[in-house]
Amino acid sequence: MAEAAAAGVGTRQLLLDVAEALFARGGIQGVTTREIVEAAQQRNPSAVSYHFGSRQNLLLAVLSRRGGPIDEERGLLREGAGSRPGSRSLVACLVLPYAALLADPGGRDYVRIVAQLRGRFAAWRVESDAETTGHLSSILDEIEKRTPGPPAVRRERVVALIMLLTGVVAERARAIDDGNTNELTHEDFVDNLVDMCSALVSGSP
Repeated sequence: MAEAAAAGVGTRQLLLDVAEALFARGGIQGVTTREIVEAAQQRNPSAVSYHFGSRQNLLLAVLSRRGGPIDEERGLLREGAGSRPGSRSLVACLVLPYAALLADPGGRDYVRIVAQLRGRFAAWRVESDAETTGHLSSILDEIEKRTPGPPAVRRERVVALIMLLTGVVAERARAIDDGNTNELTHEDFVDNLVDMCSALVSGSP
């Protein structure tokens, strides 16, 4: 982190980078503001408050920094899928840009953070940030409408889809960061994940 500071990275950017790495590995609840400030080698103990207002706002900034571009990519994929795509195509619009984050260390940190927030998904669908999740929400609505079963079952499957997607990608990110060998290539991993998510929402055995 000292090298980043020396290279001229702004304090706000540096705090985002440091917080992202610490939240991913130490847990959102386990990392303190003081640890973030010290890891960023900031002399001002109130650096987080100065640049973000609060620790919660810092977390939201970490999420939106990558969440916005990912959602734009979802929208482009959805547009390219045509007017009546199948459920698998809709699922692929979610999986492909998210799994692409595995190629970048910061992206892997991001998916590991998101996985910690999976339990809040039901509430998130009601109070989502349109700037970073608008296309995600829209695609999920389409998937839910095509999912068989009564409304409660359809909603449950959509929640399970997100939990499966975020959990599996986070585990692969952790394995990559730990230097573990993956049996599947990235392409095979993505294809398999799309198949699993599609089967979950379709109810196919």
